[in-house]
Amino acid sequence: MLDDRDSLLRRLHEMRSEHRDLDTVIARLSDSLADQLQVQRLKKRKLKLKDEITWLESRLLPDIIA
Repeated sequence: MLDDRDSLLRRLHEMRSEHRDLDTVIARLSDSLADQLQVQRLKKRKLKLKDEITWLESRLLPDIIA
């Protein structure tokens, strides 16, 4: 169980890092008159990452019955 949790935490860290990197790339491409299709693809990737991050965070939190 500990290895599984460690691997989830590692993956979560990687995904958060990629999400931040995408912020930077999208901002730079949006400032220039870059390929808007590429910007849209990056934004979709960023949204998908956000969903995956949320899902992973919910798996890492223990179930609390109130």
